[in-house]
Amino acid sequence: MTYLLALDQGTSSSRSIVFDVQGRIVAMAQQELPQIFPKPGWVEHDPMVIWRDQLATARQALTQAGLQARDIHAIGITNQRETTVLWNRRTGLPVHHAIVWQDRRAESTCAALRADGRAALIQQKTGLLIDAYFSGSKLKWLLDTVPGARQQAERGELAFGTIDSWLLWQLTGGAVHATDVSNASRTMLFNVHSNTWDAELMALLDIPASLMPSVLPSSAQYGQTVPELLGSAVPIGGVAGDQQSALFGQACFTAGMAKNTYGTGCFMLMHTGSTFQTSHNGLLTTSAAQTSAQPQFALEGSVFVGGAVVQWLRDGLGAIRSSSEVEALAQSVADAGGVMLVPAFTGLGAPYWQPDARGSITGLTRGSTLAHIARAALESIAYQSAALLLAMSRDAVAAGAAPVTELRVDGGACVNDLLMQFQADLLGIAVVRPAVTETTALGAAYLAGLSSGLYAGTAELSAMWRAERSFIPSMSRDQAGSLMAKWEHAVRQTVLP
Repeated sequence: MTYLLALDQGTSSSRSIVFDVQGRIVAMAQQELPQIFPKPGWVEHDPMVIWRDQLATARQALTQAGLQARDIHAIGITNQRETTVLWNRRTGLPVHHAIVWQDRRAESTCAALRADGRAALIQQKTGLLIDAYFSGSKLKWLLDTVPGARQQAERGELAFGTIDSWLLWQLTGGAVHATDVSNASRTMLFNVHSNTWDAELMALLDIPASLMPSVLPSSAQYGQTVPELLGSAVPIGGVAGDQQSALFGQACFTAGMAKNTYGTGCFMLMHTGSTFQTSHNGLLTTSAAQTSAQPQFALEGSVFVGGAVVQWLRDGLGAIRSSSEVEALAQSVADAGGVMLVPAFTGLGAPYWQPDARGSITGLTRGSTLAHIARAALESIAYQSAALLLAMSRDAVAAGAAPVTELRVDGGACVNDLLMQFQADLLGIAVVRPAVTETTALGAAYLAGLSSGLYAGTAELSAMWRAERSFIPSMSRDQAGSLMAKWEHAVRQTVLP
């Protein structure tokens, strides 16, 4: 029983990965997850498809590894955060599609909270800025909109959860309704200082307390799977939101260490230890993955559209047939030819927080080609991430800490060497890609391994972390500054009048 199984439920796919005790990948299975777009700015998933596919990939990964459930020491779960599910406790069936983190339908609720002067209160308690990104306003929309939902909730018949809670419920046959501190901290309903649901915030959004899952540390005993799902019961020992899980998988356990995950969106986190640090540069303060009851924090910046811009090139423009083609197309030109693409398809996240912004392509000439647009699309991922790190460094310096000196990277797009080199050039610091880039799943596996006694502590995990390649900046700081100024000019043009 020296293997760990990580369930990695993301925005665009459901994956399961088997790791050995050294954190090496033994087997992996993945299924693409369809998204549903009922209206402009609305994004949904079918929770039953998520559960079906996640279970299927877990079984496939075990088969590929030649293992049975009894060979698995523990299961860790990591998930797309903020995505909101509301289901019936008796039937286990959702009352509506899951509302995805990218969804903007609850913006009117958030605007009302801002107008009512609630921003400071919410930031002080949760570390978050008021935004439709977070689960609380999505949950309120479901209760107010789905026929009979509020009445059922008040009778205690419904359960709310982010995707981790939904999977836990299904895996345990409805025996466990729980979440971890990192997912709870993304709801806009959780007091990160006391690690408890906050009655005042629940009242602000009119959320019945009976809906809420219990909250545990990220590394804890979450029960066990129903035996018939995988062949025998397996302990569930770790749960963390995908970005906090990636921070953990990158062995960023101490203050000042930072990582950036290049997925559907981009998410940069800098560990701040036990210090709750309020950002003055448009970042969020969030709970880091926790191995005990002691609160741990991180500064976070979220880019809503990162790797998803490549999906848009493929599915929206038809510029490429598969996402893997984008690097070669972008490299077929020396640079973007002055083209700037700002992928504000669902508004702009940190550090701008412009929900009404929309995507734009500027700098087009008669000489512009699809290759220039593809390169500008790739570069937009790096520009947005650079804006986050610059904001993070300003916050660090203001708090008397040193700025970030190295950025550890992971996620699907980090295998793109062109993107990683451009990222290092913009930032002026080393961008380090680990030997195992599936650090989101690895973090969940490590959390499960810790709670189940497979590892002695985080020092053991730090010793196992290995770099595969470091990208060293080659661009002058003046040139990088000039490019960032052009990017900021392009961003200003995306906000609709």
